[in-house]
Formats: sequence, C-alpha cells, structure tokens
Amino acid sequence: MTKDMTKGRPLWLILSFCLPMVFGNILQQLYNMADTAIVGRCIDADALAAIGGTGAVCFLVIGFATGLCTGLSIPVAQAYGAGDMSKMRRYMANAALIAAVTAIVLTVLTVVFCRPLLHLMQTPEEILDDSAAYLTVIFAGLAATILYNLLAGFLRAMGDSTTPLLFLGLSSVLNIVLDLMCILVFHMGVMGAGVATVAAQAVSAVGCLHFMYTHFDELTFSREELRPRADHIARLCGVGLPMAFQFSITAIGSILLQTSVNGFGPAIIASVSTAQKIQNVVAGPMESLGITMATYCGQNLGAGRVDRIRTGLRSSVLTGLLYACFAYAFCYLLGGWFVGLFLSADDPAYAVIMAHATQYLRISGLFYPVLAVLFVLRNSLQGMGYSFLPMSAGILELIARAFAVAVLITAMGFTGVCLASPTAWVAADVLLISASVYALSTLERRVPNGAVQKI
Repeated sequence: MTKDMTKGRPLWLILSFCLPMVFGNILQQLYNMADTAIVGRCIDADALAAIGGTGAVCFLVIGFATGLCTGLSIPVAQAYGAGDMSKMRRYMANAALIAAVTAIVLTVLTVVFCRPLLHLMQTPEEILDDSAAYLTVIFAGLAATILYNLLAGFLRAMGDSTTPLLFLGLSSVLNIVLDLMCILVFHMGVMGAGVATVAAQAVSAVGCLHFMYTHFDELTFSREELRPRADHIARLCGVGLPMAFQFSITAIGSILLQTSVNGFGPAIIASVSTAQKIQNVVAGPMESLGITMATYCGQNLGAGRVDRIRTGLRSSVLTGLLYACFAYAFCYLLGGWFVGLFLSADDPAYAVIMAHATQYLRISGLFYPVLAVLFVLRNSLQGMGYSFLPMSAGILELIARAFAVAVLITAMGFTGVCLASPTAWVAADVLLISASVYALSTLERRVPNGAVQKI
C-alpha cells in the first residue's frame, strides 16, 4: 500500500499518487456542496446564508488543524524516505501527542468564543442563531476532524494516498444520508447539517485508525518509541506550527473579507458562499497536487535526491497550469448551472444569487493559474523543510486581502469582492516563486545527490 517516491519517473509518481487524492478532495467538496444544497433547497436562502457566513471562521479553525496535521506528517515522510522506520514511528507517536493537546485546546476555545466572533464579524441578526448553532456543533467535533487529518497525513507520508480516499468516500455517503435524516426527518434545521458532518468525519477517522492498526507491520510500536521526546516534539512543532499558522493567517484575511461581505446582506452572503463551494470543487485537484508535492519533496529530501525535487517541481507546476485553464473554462461555461443546484428557482433570492455567484466564478477563475502555482510551491517548500517562507507568503495574502477590503470593495463594490482572493494569490506567488528558487539552490549546495538529509 505504501509508495517509495524516491525512485521512478517523477511525473508518473506524482500523478499516480495525486489521483486518489484528487478524487478524495472532489468527493469531500461535493459532500460539502450537498450539505449546502440540501439546506438551501430544504429550508431557505437564509439558512443557506447562515452556513455560508460561517465559512471563514471554519477555515480559521479547521485550516489551523489541517495545516498542523499536514506539517506533522512531513518529518514522517522524510524519515520514511530515509528508510528509518524506528524514527518514523517515534515521529508518529509524538505527533499524535501534539494533535491530542491541540484538539482539546481548540475545542474549548472555539465552542466558547464562536458566537462572540460571529458578532464581531457583523453577521446579520436574521441568520446569527443558525450560524452559531452550526459552528458550535462543528467545533465540538474537532477531535474527529483532527484525528482523520493526522492519520491521512501519516498514510500519505508512507506513500498511501488510496486508503484515506476510501474512508472519505464512506464518510461522504454517510454525511449525505445523515443530512437528509437530520433535516427532513428529525427537523434539526441548520444544526442538523453540522451533526451530520461531525458524525461522518468520526466514522472516517475510526476507520482509518482500525485499518492502519491491522494492515501495516511497520506500525508496530515499541514502548520506547511511544515515549514523548523533546527533540522530536521540537522538530514536529517547528514544521507543523508554521504550516498551521500559515493557514490561520490566510483565514484571518478571509474573515476580514467575510465581514465586508456580511454588510451586503444575506443574499450576497449566499451568493459568495455558493460560488466558493463550487470553486473549492474545481480547485480540489490543484490542492491535491500541492499536498502530493509535500510528500514527494519530503521523501526525496530524506533520500538526498535534490535533483528529483527540481524535476518533480517543474513537472507539477506545468501540470497545475494546464489544469487551471480547464478549470476556468468549466466555471465559465457550467458555473451558472451548478449555482442553480443550491436553491429552488421559486426562492425570491434566486435571481440575485444566480447573477452574483456566476460573476464571482468568472472573475475569480481568470486567476486559477496563479492559484495552481501557489498550491504547488507552498507545499513543496514545506516538504523541503522551509516552514517560514510559506508562512511569510500567508502574511502577504493577509495584507492583500486587507487591501481588497479597504480599497477594492469600497471602490468597486461586489466586483472588488470577486477580486479579493485573486489579489491575495498574486501577492503570495511573488514571494513563493523567488523562495522556491532560493530553496532549491540552497539544497543543491547543502545536500549532494545521494547524501541522506539529516532529519
């Protein structure tokens, strides 16, 4: 089930590893869309806006957790690439300890402060109660989300991108079934969508844990390997925390943008949320390509194969650019049809949501090539052990989104909303491109080909 990415044709390895994650990412985004579509069609546009208005806050918290888990898996990938299974297991055990502490702290803080944060974001009163109920449930289930992402990261670090997909598929089907039951049978409203999501995520996490325990001989831990080690915790935090903060910094920019969008009212909130759900689906393969490069670069750095990192990076950037052109054509031609899935044509807000969501997709989609480069370079730098540079790019994204809120939206209205995220992507790429050139040249001097990188 595992895959050694230090041998063989780089492009083929990258694509074969990436493809299951692409399906998994699209599947995850589709069931997120199903959440929203079921709410919009079975309840109303205000309920759709209530979930949409929580997107930036969810990104802040869940993005932090996902970034941390992805970062924690990078030393695991490097140890696997170096062939040191004992060190790999020690990294896993200490990463699990960090993730458990994070889950407890985040759950307490987010459940307590989610409603005040929605107030701070100027969430309209007519959707505030539903938004708070949905967020409370999602945050109460953070432990399941963190467990799944940690285990999926471990599996990918060992070259297995298929197993997380299988359990995600099970979770997706279960989520849709539970959505319908909670909303239509038990009449739980917007909160029911949150309950369904958390329950489905928990099943996926437990399934991954059981599979790893029963199918991987290399995951038989000794008592000494389970012991907390300060040097391993320091190394894991040194990689994981910058990646987590990078996601959170980007999310703060999204919160600023969401606060501005909230001022336009529930119909525009629903428009932006709907467009972003569709955009998340079409951007999924670009994100999966980036995550693949974190594992690919991590394993090859562990093996001392900097030449393969350069080759793989070039191939993945070109692949991402080609896909981005397809993604834009898809959004331009079919975006309006997908928007129509989220809401009944009889809803009074249908025409407004259709017009604005379609506009958002067509403007934002022009910049998908920029987004593809961002995903690939940001994750590649993480895999190469450069945690600070991607975090710095996240800071540039935050500054760019703040500029969009203060200047573009004020001057251009909804068109400025459409340009806010692309402005952030361009700002991040300016740093990431130069940082990647620097990182590769530095590694080529520091790690002669074939010399195993000390981790």
